[in-house]
Amino acid sequence: MHIHILGICGTFMGGLAVLAKQAGHTVTGCDANVYPPMSTQLESQGISLIEGFDPSQLELNPDLYVIGNVVSRGNPLMEAILDRGLRYVSGPQWIGEQLLRDKWVLAVAGTHGKTTTSSMLAWILEYAGYSPGFLIGGVPLNFGVSARLSGRSGDVGGAQKETHHASDFFVIEADEYDTAFFDKRSKFVHYHAKTAILNNLEYDHADIFPDIGAIETQFHHLVRTVPRIGRLIVNAKEQTLRNVIARGCWSEKEAFSDGDDQTDWYFRLQENEDFEVFFRGQSQGVVAWQLNGAHNRMNAIAAIAAARHVGVAPQLAIEALARFVNVKRRMEKRGEVAGICVIDDFAHHPTAIATTLEGLRRQVGKGRILAVLEPRSNTMKMGAIKQALPASLSAADKAYVFGAQEGKDAIGWDLASTFQELGSRVATHHVLSELVNAIVLDAIPGDTVLVMSNGGFGGVHQLILNALEKKFNAVI
Repeated sequence: MHIHILGICGTFMGGLAVLAKQAGHTVTGCDANVYPPMSTQLESQGISLIEGFDPSQLELNPDLYVIGNVVSRGNPLMEAILDRGLRYVSGPQWIGEQLLRDKWVLAVAGTHGKTTTSSMLAWILEYAGYSPGFLIGGVPLNFGVSARLSGRSGDVGGAQKETHHASDFFVIEADEYDTAFFDKRSKFVHYHAKTAILNNLEYDHADIFPDIGAIETQFHHLVRTVPRIGRLIVNAKEQTLRNVIARGCWSEKEAFSDGDDQTDWYFRLQENEDFEVFFRGQSQGVVAWQLNGAHNRMNAIAAIAAARHVGVAPQLAIEALARFVNVKRRMEKRGEVAGICVIDDFAHHPTAIATTLEGLRRQVGKGRILAVLEPRSNTMKMGAIKQALPASLSAADKAYVFGAQEGKDAIGWDLASTFQELGSRVATHHVLSELVNAIVLDAIPGDTVLVMSNGGFGGVHQLILNALEKKFNAVI
């Protein structure tokens, strides 16, 4: 089958394109902006890309158009597809029907931690010899790719493991964002998960959800799709998730927490960032790893619980996590100059920002943290959660907040007044070069510069490193 993908350069749709190609389909696609790294990744897979949405693309005569949620009414190619009555389907529906129908789907849902938890879970299954397929909204460094249809069965990590048929299991990041302009249900209802992690639930996506109750409704749609023989892995700390489950639950359910021994799964923090895992009061072992932060421990225990549902012993999952390397753009070190470390992180919600900074504080102790934030997500730009942002930066010694003044990434509210409660500890900027100059002027050896954004941020990481090198006459 020849499929033509509208909006192919997004993380989800780009992953879909790779999976479709691996499944043997002819794949082409288009997007408003076709540029590296996604364009390079797709072209290396033999996928032809077209920039823009000109109706002339109908001449490709594909069997089916797969529509990303970046496409809306008024898009010239979409309008031509509708006018001619051509076959089209949303990306999530296509994946659900064509790739996931015969697989044991493990779906990871939540406001935060979906990418990291999905990566942990996929790696645990890989290490156990299950060779899962996966579609993740980031690049797990253990794999080097964000999507694959399946891996090769065999030995992993140098140890003999039981192997399974390569097509049996599929891990997917289950996003609550809407499916397409013609399907306003969340993407995850199309995946028909047998194992579903409900990691957390807070207000987000202010551009499509009017309130937290609307998101709870979508999460309950997910719960309704899990079969009786399926299992929900639920964060017991979240009142919002308790609200979701109270609406009805027809599947097995296991709860996890960060220390409540009344839940099925919990952990106890040990020295450094190691933690002991318990299942129904019985110790399963100690996770010894390099990651930090309470959020990552919660992600890990959810992944261990989900893996157990498909037969992976918790002890083996714990062994796998000791070899987990995290995800690109999750506390990723980008460079160091004169003892000043620059780290990139995807945090883009007040809770994620706070937990990331708290974890880093445990790691660096009394060392200074310079936090650099770009409030770039739709929810951030709309100002729906702006009042929570100052407190989320409290663990930083100094904070620098950037908001573009013009163009599609322009911030829609006043930065200075929002962050004024932080006083001299915060500086707000609207010109990238001025932001970089301010950071570099303040930075001293021993500092950690933590950059947080869900976008490219104008390449600010390398700009900071270059400016630091010039300042200290050092070599990266």
